[in-house]
Amino acid sequence: MKLHDLKPAEGSSKRRQRVGRGIAGKGGKTAGRGTKGQKARDTIPAGFEGGQLPLMQRIPKLKGFNNPFRVEYTPVNVDALSGLGVSEITPEVLVAKGLARKGAFVKILGRGEVSGALNVSAHGFSKSAEAAITAAGGSVTRIELPFKGGRPPAKGNQHANR
Repeated sequence: MKLHDLKPAEGSSKRRQRVGRGIAGKGGKTAGRGTKGQKARDTIPAGFEGGQLPLMQRIPKLKGFNNPFRVEYTPVNVDALSGLGVSEITPEVLVAKGLARKGAFVKILGRGEVSGALNVSAHGFSKSAEAAITAAGGSVTRIELPFKGGRPPAKGNQHANR
């Protein structure tokens, strides 16, 4: 065991140093503030830059806001579905074929033609895609989103917890 391995006992706590209580009680006189100058005399607001316009006031403020309730869909067109060569299409099949990422919400869009009858399950459909799939003799199944009315799960650096 070495000196740097020593740790206080579990649950123990040391009282904080009370400075500025006279020279007898360690931390008297300058009370850890050094000598003279603005910082030795009184507290300065955080971000104060000596009268210069502070950085937080200098940077531009952006207009608008980020909607925390926005739902992002992965778009997949109808022509990509007919090229898969599978009649039963689900988000898992699209992930396996590389058209969507795992856990993403999929929306089918109407660009292209449908070659045969397809049974498609997805989180969203455009009207033209729905019409094209049903016109070719296929069926459309809408998958419910895993949340109702509240916030969707936070993704990346969105400001969901404001």
